[in-house]
Amino acid sequence: MLAPGKIYVGRPIRIAANFSRDDVDVDPDTVSLLTRSPCGTETTYTYADADITKTSAGDYYIDITPTESGRWFYRWETTGTDTTDAEEGDFIVQLSPFSAFRSTSDYWVWW
Repeated sequence: MLAPGKIYVGRPIRIAANFSRDDVDVDPDTVSLLTRSPCGTETTYTYADADITKTSAGDYYIDITPTESGRWFYRWETTGTDTTDAEEGDFIVQLSPFSAFRSTSDYWVWW
């Protein structure tokens, strides 16, 4: 679940998930999050690599910083006895005139 409000390039956002079985929070054997940027770049984050944080039984989150505007997709995946699951979602990163064309080649430096 994402917090409401506009998301801009370079502003970290938190993506959280809760995993439960029969209304009881459970910790899967593995937890990973896959993201796909608007240009199609896929990144995988895992709890095992300490990319993802666990706050309590069944509750996990990650803070990511979008690098481009457009629609981003994500997918939580878990494995384990009675805990294999997948949840998907998306969010839109707003185009900002302050980040749309920012690169060192776009500026003149006068000394």
